[in-house]
Amino acid sequence: MDVTEKLALIEKPPTEEIITKEELIQLLKTNSKPKHYIGLEISGFLHLGSLLTTGYKINDFIKAGVDCTVFLADWHTIINEKLGGNEENISKVSEYYKEAFETVCPGVHVKMGSELYAEEQSKGYWKDLVRFSKHMSLARTMRTLTIMGRSEKEENIDLAKLLYPPMQALDIHYLDVDIAHAGMDQRKIHMLVRDIFPKMGWKVPVAVHHKLLSGLTKPGEQEPTYLGLTGGGNLELAGGGKLVLNKMSKTNPNSTIFIHDSDDEIKSKIKKAWCEEGNIENNPLLEITKQILFREYDEIPVERPPKFGGNVSYSEYTQLELDFKNRNLHPNDLKQTVARLLTPKVSEIRGKLALEHDVFEIIKNSA
Repeated sequence: MDVTEKLALIEKPPTEEIITKEELIQLLKTNSKPKHYIGLEISGFLHLGSLLTTGYKINDFIKAGVDCTVFLADWHTIINEKLGGNEENISKVSEYYKEAFETVCPGVHVKMGSELYAEEQSKGYWKDLVRFSKHMSLARTMRTLTIMGRSEKEENIDLAKLLYPPMQALDIHYLDVDIAHAGMDQRKIHMLVRDIFPKMGWKVPVAVHHKLLSGLTKPGEQEPTYLGLTGGGNLELAGGGKLVLNKMSKTNPNSTIFIHDSDDEIKSKIKKAWCEEGNIENNPLLEITKQILFREYDEIPVERPPKFGGNVSYSEYTQLELDFKNRNLHPNDLKQTVARLLTPKVSEIRGKLALEHDVFEIIKNSA
């Protein structure tokens, strides 16, 4: 596979931004097996966005010959008080996350934060954390807390949370990452890395950000958020422009399709989803079609009575989106199509994941 083909895979939706494309091209030319990383907190039930769209993007990297790692950030999970900050519970749920990503992304490496910090080559981690933090002002650290769903204006924040951003940056260095990958909500940490790593004399990774899968409710009707972690928000993109975030989130079950939802629950959520006729902006069902269904199917068949135009089939997302925009495809037809095609795919993955009763209860009771 040549560099052009590899680049096309990495640029494939839902990739939203590469910083910088020129650096990525040079990396692909000079390194046949660059190292990738995406870091995840261990918290709630996995859903379409956190597992499928993220997993499909990881698979693009794997197909492009990239050595991919999912980093399960257990220490960060403790700091951010997910799963009650209980170490035993976090360890149990991490096995569920590990199994899920190994199922969806064959060939991916899964590594725990606690494993990294205990390794011989990480003996200098805490010294480097101090050195790195010397380049961060308190104000910038507070601004960066949005990566963990916290506001820079949050009162009574404990000291440990201020360690979260520099630790996330250090993880990237100690994993020897060439490509730092994340959703758009993690963009600030990568900008911090690209600013400070040269001052430390460290390798600066290419940053690749993928678009977050839209939540099912109407934008503006979700819970308040900080940069889209539980609802809406805006991000400035490299080269100008803004991206509106309306993220499918573990904290809002009405806006989210979880991998462990029953078939009936999935169909019910899709039926209730916001899908304004002719509106293609932040439309969750169009995003599911683009990011998931066109990954799974070569053709998207829409079944409808002759009096409503009869059956139609789409081999390209752009044509489906255009028909929806021009009102040639009705929201009800789109909903029925998404429900019919998505449900068996989620069911298939759900059937491969052994969610033990105690793990289910831990996640359920920590929501």
